[in-house]
Amino acid sequence: MSRPPAATAPAGRRERKKAATRRHIAEVALKLFTEFGYDAVGVRRIADDADVAVTTLFSHFPSKEDLVFEQTDMFALRLKETVRDGDRQTTVLQRIRKVFRALLLHCTSDDTVDLRTMIEESTALSSHAQVVELRFSDTLAKALIEAHSTDSSPTALQMVARCTVDAFSIARRSPTPMDTFDELFRMVEATGQAAGLESSQSETPGTA
Repeated sequence: MSRPPAATAPAGRRERKKAATRRHIAEVALKLFTEFGYDAVGVRRIADDADVAVTTLFSHFPSKEDLVFEQTDMFALRLKETVRDGDRQTTVLQRIRKVFRALLLHCTSDDTVDLRTMIEESTALSSHAQVVELRFSDTLAKALIEAHSTDSSPTALQMVARCTVDAFSIARRSPTPMDTFDELFRMVEATGQAAGLESSQSETPGTA
């Protein structure tokens, strides 16, 4: 998978500065990876070109692989906000579907072809992409449990989260990603209904 679209920028001055530094390091890394290849570029070279210390780089990115998935934490935050959203006009399943469709649209766009190719051709990055998806599943499950534990069992909500991320994972590899996701999400809806969550059948299929 490619990097998710950015969520809302941090509000505080210190947080904005940290976010800007993080984004700068990731942009430098991606430029180097694109030019020389992922395996050919080391973290010291990235730190030097970004004009930061190696320790600063690792304070923002625990591993070299994380440099390619810079927006992972921001998307996880978006998932939490999506579940907590009190919008009475939509159900939690509708909101989850919408945010994953947006991510899928981003990850399968023409703008991310080079990045997708780099991830697919690297064993380390392909493995890390699976780790990232597991993080999304865990984050979504925890958010659902926190918001709906009185109505649904934690195990059932974990299944909803896992099915959602699996639907996204399968769809992004499909020749028709959006149609595939819509088809698979109907199974997620059935799982969500069995878990005690609201149905999203009222939403028109194929809408973002």
